[in-house]
Amino acid sequence: MDSDSHANFPSILKGKKILLATESWGPVNGVSRTTRSLVEYLRDNGVDLILVAPDFKGDTAKQSTQVSGERRLPGCALPYNPDLTPRFPGLPNAAADSPTALPTPVLLNFQTDLSAYSEIMLPAPLDRFGVWLLATVQGFLFRTSAVRTIFYPCSAIRGYLEGAGAPADRMVKLGRGVDTTLFTPDQRDASFRREIAPNGEVILLCVCRIAPEKGFEFLAQVAMRLSSEKVPFKLLIVGGNRNPVVESRVQRLFDPVRRHVEFTGFLTGAALARAYASADLFLHCSVTETFGLVVLEAMASGIPVIARDQGGPSDIILHGKTGYLVPPNDLEQFTSLTRQVARDTELRSSLSVAARQFADDTTWEKINRRAAWQMADALVQTDQEAHGSRPPRPTVLASAMEQFRLIFAVAIVYGMWLIAVVPLIVHGNRLLPRAWMAVRRQLVARI
Repeated sequence: MDSDSHANFPSILKGKKILLATESWGPVNGVSRTTRSLVEYLRDNGVDLILVAPDFKGDTAKQSTQVSGERRLPGCALPYNPDLTPRFPGLPNAAADSPTALPTPVLLNFQTDLSAYSEIMLPAPLDRFGVWLLATVQGFLFRTSAVRTIFYPCSAIRGYLEGAGAPADRMVKLGRGVDTTLFTPDQRDASFRREIAPNGEVILLCVCRIAPEKGFEFLAQVAMRLSSEKVPFKLLIVGGNRNPVVESRVQRLFDPVRRHVEFTGFLTGAALARAYASADLFLHCSVTETFGLVVLEAMASGIPVIARDQGGPSDIILHGKTGYLVPPNDLEQFTSLTRQVARDTELRSSLSVAARQFADDTTWEKINRRAAWQMADALVQTDQEAHGSRPPRPTVLASAMEQFRLIFAVAIVYGMWLIAVVPLIVHGNRLLPRAWMAVRRQLVARI
């Protein structure tokens, strides 16, 4: 895919109409930043792109950023994170204007591991049921004949896709890029460092959405252990949640070490780049990341990373060279490595240089160009099939079976809403307090 013949944007896509449907368009997270990069790349290269995404609560900038060819669909925000807005179930209508929509080639980009979220958010035995249900529905979609390519971000997700029944010959690994002009060690700000760590403490950084599935209970335990060992540190947590109840409960996890912790809320652009570059060490405690864009942004900023060895970060971090990977539940080793890197300035410097060098080879231009060539190849293949030997006209029985498959798929979607989404919406705010209180009791007991 990176051969000389694919060094430029594929000309076949210029002027083509492409429908891009995304779960996230607007909130500050890795999925939306990845999608926005691809959208801008395609439009800049002459693609007639129609973008379809759900509305989400708190989209105050929507009116100013919405452009022609952008369509919002109604949905219902989840209580624990209003940025996640599942679309109301129903028959697809985005391609209703075209009678030839069904043969149109489809490329899927698997960016959010809802299965991992189900394991964390749902109580037993619903957690296992949620994983099974998602795999069943997603596997059905993956095997649809119109799907030509399934992009996946890391080896762990490929394993999940194979287990769900995705055809191996359709899967293509597509990572994420990083803006190495914005995220750079040059953004390091001495005055900002003095503001955060006035006594010269080492600055530990975490950047992510503040939500239950992001591993904050693990991070809180790390901070408590570092504090008990008298390590001079400040923990800078960048991110937020549009549900203030959830954000407040996460912050209370750090009450025992609050003098060491600073919450900044959402940061973007230069302010985010400054926070990255001004830190000394990045701590990544989530185990639900399909890629972990923040890890790559930290590395581009010259900041070594310590992460739990699960999901996307396992494919990004070079253990012992750009940072360290720790078994997901090994709190002792995670804390020990954090303490070691925090105290060893020469080690931090070596890791920092290697991290930046790694990021220099991972740009959005390369990633988006790979995606564009996959689109081009799908169009060429479809055109060849259209001008080749046409398949026999389907029988009445075959047509009836196809209609049954469509109705069955829609029924499963409605079933998922009734079983998973509706209970989260109705009971989410009432269930979360009990869950967070249980986590907090466990943390306090370990001090």
